[in-house]
Amino acid sequence: MKFLNDLLPLQHDTNLLLMKIALIVIGKTDAAYFAEGINEYKCRLSHYIPFTMEVISDIKNAKSLNESQQKEKEGEQILKALLPGDYVVLLDEGGKEFTSMQFASYLEKKMQNVPKRLVFIIGGPYGFSEAVYKTASEKVSLSKMTFSHQMIRLIFVEQLYRAMTILNHEPYHHE
Repeated sequence: MKFLNDLLPLQHDTNLLLMKIALIVIGKTDAAYFAEGINEYKCRLSHYIPFTMEVISDIKNAKSLNESQQKEKEGEQILKALLPGDYVVLLDEGGKEFTSMQFASYLEKKMQNVPKRLVFIIGGPYGFSEAVYKTASEKVSLSKMTFSHQMIRLIFVEQLYRAMTILNHEPYHHE
């Protein structure tokens, strides 16, 4: 197993060993092929950094709620899942876009500056409540295209893995 201070010469700070990355999502991954891919990359990530994916249960009776009410209820659940000291990044279509190399650099900086947990959040079908937007430190977009919420989970964990291999100068990523 690799340790974070083996990643790059610049990363000798003991705080790096404390940082974890979490992905918070609404609802379970129903499609087996997405779940299998997500689990594959979660396993690969475990060689580089502590990573968890936290699933918030779907809102009960969501069909009886309007869009705003559903976002509020999901937002309450998201905020409950956060811990003191979390650095919150929303995966949002209006967020900053990166190439894979830029995302790796972004993560490297976060590993040096985030003391505990770097938390990425994928919202529900209507996005995030205002309370969640106010809690977030940043927004990141994985594409200008729209993907299903299950698909974006797989895309995100693959990009996180890709970033770790870039930081370790491993051959997974080709430029």
